[in-house]
Amino acid sequence: MLTLKRRQGDEGEDKACEYLKKQGYEILARNYAAKTGEIDIIARHKNTLVFAEVKTRADNAYGGGLAAVGAAKQARITKTALIYIKENKPEFDAVMFDIITLTGGRLEHIKNAFAVRGYLI
Repeated sequence: MLTLKRRQGDEGEDKACEYLKKQGYEILARNYAAKTGEIDIIARHKNTLVFAEVKTRADNAYGGGLAAVGAAKQARITKTALIYIKENKPEFDAVMFDIITLTGGRLEHIKNAFAVRGYLI
């Protein structure tokens, strides 16, 4: 049985995927997991490989969804993205790390929300 939090997270990811598709993104993977962590959505937009973290919140209490993606979470996403690239060998010209927040039903897409530090892709 899914918990309420997990069900809300899944619904948020569904909405984020629908939004990205409408924006012309191709969804390559959802909930990609490796030993270093998990990435909610991996997509391609033109020649850019996009790794998106989705945060669903009822309101902005505790800083909202954006505040939940701190330096440690960014490092885990980056390491996991490198594993995805090594395993799948996708063709791309650029990489972006985006955050999609859904707060009280309102979707916000923060493109290039953080940069890769210390890694060569």
